[in-house]
Parts: sequence; structure tokens; C-alpha cells
Amino acid sequence: METYQKILEFFDIGVFYIILLIELVGIGVLVYTVIKALIGLMRRHDRVRLDLAEGIALSLEFKLGGELLRTVIVREWEELLILGAIVLLRAAMTFLIQWEIRIEKKHAEEQRQQKLSETEEKK
Repeated sequence: METYQKILEFFDIGVFYIILLIELVGIGVLVYTVIKALIGLMRRHDRVRLDLAEGIALSLEFKLGGELLRTVIVREWEELLILGAIVLLRAAMTFLIQWEIRIEKKHAEEQRQQKLSETEEKK
């Protein structure tokens, strides 16, 4: 029985560090995206909003992956309920950001088509 406890403890520690790594990647993606968006904003790039939304969505997906992996080491129902609420909130945020990305892409495509038609009319 003691061997089983040590294996379980080793497993928990391993999963915990994997979760930390996944969440650190998510944080790194978010920080990189924000810095890139600030630079793009100063340079007045057209796709700043879209790039920022895509980076935030990717970051949230890493964080969501970490939370899902955390369900492996949860021991009590209260922890599982809190974790479930966090997962639902992050999934809802990811859904809303993906929805905004689709709208922004559609808007950018419409603007591109309008610019193309304006340049063709000038010729």
C-alpha cells in the first residue's frame, strides 16, 4: 500500500509540473501577443484587433488545457466543482473570442473587397 501511495504522489507531482508548463506557455503567448499588439498599435497596423483576439484565444486554449489536465489530480468534489466552473468560464470566453474573430475577419474581407473595387474604378 505504501508503494501505491508513493507512485500516486510521484504521479501528482509530475502532472502538477506539466500543468505549470502548459499554463506558462499560455502566459507566454498572451504576453507576446500583447507586446506585438502594442507595437502594431503604435505603427497603426490594420490587423491589430484580429491578431490580439487570435493570441488571446490561443492563450486561453493553453490555460483551458491546463485546467482540464488538473482534473486528473483533483481529490474532492468541491475542488472539482470549482474547476468545472473555471473550465466553463474559460470555454465561454474562448467561444466569444472566436465569434469576435469571425466577425472581424468578415469585416476585414469586406474592407479589402471595397478597396479593390475602388482601385478598379479609378483605372
